[in-house]
Amino acid sequence: MSIVVNGLAVAPPGDPRVSLLDHLRETLHLTGTKKGCNQGACGACTVLVDGERILSCLALAVQYDGRDVTTIEGLAEGDALHPLQAAFIEHDGFQCGYCTPGQICSAIGMAAEAKRGVPSHVSADLGGAVTLTREEVQERMSGNLCRCGAHNGIIDAILETVA
Repeated sequence: MSIVVNGLAVAPPGDPRVSLLDHLRETLHLTGTKKGCNQGACGACTVLVDGERILSCLALAVQYDGRDVTTIEGLAEGDALHPLQAAFIEHDGFQCGYCTPGQICSAIGMAAEAKRGVPSHVSADLGGAVTLTREEVQERMSGNLCRCGAHNGIIDAILETVA
């Protein structure tokens, strides 16, 4: 059994009750993914699994045997930031930075959903291409909370980069 985290195969935790979030942070020392509410309500723990966004605090690590998990640490190419990471800096898409890793992972997953034509509550057309307007992005990112007021910068960075 192994989980692929940021391209490297790692052993799952010995205890099957350990969340993916705790395994990433406490065992693998990948502390970019944050523990916010630990109840799936804030989005701070969002990571990508096989390219889709999930809340790692609600997932048991053993469920992801053989799956590809990408955390904020796995997005950059060496010393080069992922374009969305750079856009967050350019647009002041963070203040305290606590929600930033979850916001970025969620935005990448959200863009893939839109590309596949997955509608949201505000999508005008339920059966076609999704145009990521400001309203559409705000709706799709509503599960990721920013408590310090960087919301407009976050949306601007997403619109510039992945929309």
